[in-house]
Amino acid sequence: MGLTGDLAAFYALVAPHLDKMSRVAARLGGPENRDDVIQDALLSAWQHRDQFDPERGSLSAWLVAITAHRATTVRRKVVRRLTAPSPNDANDIETRLDLADAMRSLTPRERLAIDCYYFAGLSVSESARVMGCSDGTVKSTLATARDRLRAQVR
Repeated sequence: MGLTGDLAAFYALVAPHLDKMSRVAARLGGPENRDDVIQDALLSAWQHRDQFDPERGSLSAWLVAITAHRATTVRRKVVRRLTAPSPNDANDIETRLDLADAMRSLTPRERLAIDCYYFAGLSVSESARVMGCSDGTVKSTLATARDRLRAQVR
C-alpha cells in the first residue's frame, strides 16, 4: 500500500485509524487538546507520507507513533494544569492528580508502552514497532509499568 499524493485517497486510508489516534491524543495530550494533536499528526503524516514503509509496520502503528510524538509536547502543559487544582473540583482533581502522579513515575518508555497497548489498542507486535524494540521488551515493559502503577495508586 503506497501513500500517494492524492489527499482524498490518503484520508480514505487513515480514516479507519482515527479512533486509535484520538484515544492516544486524548490520553497523552489531554482530552481538551485531542483535536489539535490529531490535526498536527495528520498534517505530519501527510507531509511525510513517503516515509511510510509497510515492511516496517502497519499504517495504524505508524499513525499512532506520530500521534504519540505530537502529543508528548502537549503533555507538559496538561501536567502543569493538573497540579493547579480548583477548589470546585477537589475530588475529581485529586483522583486525576493521583493518576497523573503515578503516570509521571513511569519512564517515557513505560508510558508509551501503556498508551500504545491499552489506550491505542495496538497489539504487542504493533506496540513493538512503534517503540522500536522486540515483542518481549514490550511485554516486560508493560509488566514493570503495571507493577509500578499498582504500587503508586494503592
